[in-house]
Amino acid sequence: MTEQRSEQEESNRDTFPPSDMSSGQEHAKEKDDQKHASSQDKITEKKKQNEKSDTIEESIIYWQNKDEVSKKLDETKKTLQRVVGLGESFDIILREMVFGERRVGLFYLNGFAKEEVMTLILSRMSYLDKEEITPNALKSLFERYIPHLQVERENKLSSIINKVLAGSSAFFIDHESTAIIVDCKSFPVRGLEEPSLERVVRGARDGFGETLLTNVTLVRRRVRDPGLMYEMVQVGRRTRTDVCIAYIDDIADKRQVESVRNKIKAVNLDGLPHADKQLEEAIINKFWNPYPLVRYSERPDVVASHLLDGSIVIFVDTSPSVIILPTTFFDLCQHAEENRQTAFMGTYLRSVRFIGIFASLFILPLWLLLVIEPGLKPAAMQIIGPQETGKIPLIFQFLIAELGVDLMRMAAVHTPSPLAIALGLLAAILVGDIAVKTGVFVNEVILYMAVAAVGMFATPSYELGLANRIVRLVLLIAVALFRVPGLVIGTTVWLLWLTLHRSYNASYLWPFIPFNAKAMYNILIRQPFMLVKTRPSLNQTRDNTKMPPRTKR
Repeated sequence: MTEQRSEQEESNRDTFPPSDMSSGQEHAKEKDDQKHASSQDKITEKKKQNEKSDTIEESIIYWQNKDEVSKKLDETKKTLQRVVGLGESFDIILREMVFGERRVGLFYLNGFAKEEVMTLILSRMSYLDKEEITPNALKSLFERYIPHLQVERENKLSSIINKVLAGSSAFFIDHESTAIIVDCKSFPVRGLEEPSLERVVRGARDGFGETLLTNVTLVRRRVRDPGLMYEMVQVGRRTRTDVCIAYIDDIADKRQVESVRNKIKAVNLDGLPHADKQLEEAIINKFWNPYPLVRYSERPDVVASHLLDGSIVIFVDTSPSVIILPTTFFDLCQHAEENRQTAFMGTYLRSVRFIGIFASLFILPLWLLLVIEPGLKPAAMQIIGPQETGKIPLIFQFLIAELGVDLMRMAAVHTPSPLAIALGLLAAILVGDIAVKTGVFVNEVILYMAVAAVGMFATPSYELGLANRIVRLVLLIAVALFRVPGLVIGTTVWLLWLTLHRSYNASYLWPFIPFNAKAMYNILIRQPFMLVKTRPSLNQTRDNTKMPPRTKR
């Protein structure tokens, strides 16, 4: 019996291997799998380090050899992990679900997708069964189960990624090489507010925001012309910023529109984080010119008026202001308030504004010249000039005052609203009272500096006001150094500088140079609305007539 039992145990050992031997093999297999996975991770990491793709298209081709959507959802998921950081960036999400026994991946950005719309779509898709989705899953989803207005099919993975990064959502379906894109984006927006730089006493209070779609809709509401065209272009290799070119097709100059379009498409940059200002520098090429060669506006009614005059308008996403071109020096001196009053009062306001602008440029250099050269003063103006020059030369008093005004302006921008009044009182006491009493400044220096500052702030274009300030400083220094020749030569050089610069083939000083009497009259005098029957010749419009000719009865 004992011999039989030992033979049976030996037979069992041959049939079934020892348990420690089996676990050893499994452990070795796990080690091999870990080594293989580790080596794969190293290869992937090395490939990531060696990637030098300039565009999303190049990156996708680098990882999967083609730009088409893979039929395998797992392959698409791996590509998204390597190209857009799926699984690493918390806001990039691929939600995997099963509808009708078919795997579906919902690819979207958390924060951009409109939750109520996506919830409605997913709830309808939950009714899918295997019989409905088996013949053609893509067709069933696209035509029957996604109740949304803006739905499209796309088979290029780079295009899908770009649209998702812009706010859309994409459905990837297993065993399908085409994805479904649903445009149900929802951007964070602020309410419509009146622009702080273009306030009016009477008129519309809505201004542009940071969302491009809202901005173009505000203009479309005012210009319901089927000829109003919105062309969309994306600028920036990384930011893919949406840029919209707006014009009225049968009014605007086609050559000018084509020129603007080509220049925007030719911009080759990483992106436009500062939106319209960077785009302006990229397409205008003004370099060190302090004067703005385009006009900025935050008012939809102003933009609508320029469109009807044949101008071209450029909207840039994330910017509450738009670019209007071409523009001139005198365009930048006009304000919407003038068109909200009667023709007479509008002309008066425009005249006062022009006086303020030119006073901000020339009143300080002229006063300094008359003080330095008392013989130039007429008998009626002998009162001009200080009795005492103070402890500091006049030119340095002006330079210090200019610097002080700039510091106060910047401090006011960065000061919280409850403290702004305290800041104003502090500046008035220090600069206006103590500085004069101690003899550092002369009373008249503070007076004329205040007049110049008011003229600068009365300039409708903020950029033009800053540029005029630089010219005023240059003229002050020229007068202090060379007296009468300094003022004459400085003013001449300033005029030549403005004359030689052009805003998209338009003279910057039009209609003064080249002189156009009728247009100059319309600039100086705010004409009654019904008398302005033609568009400005500066824009070279295809249709120059604002009002149709009267027909004889």
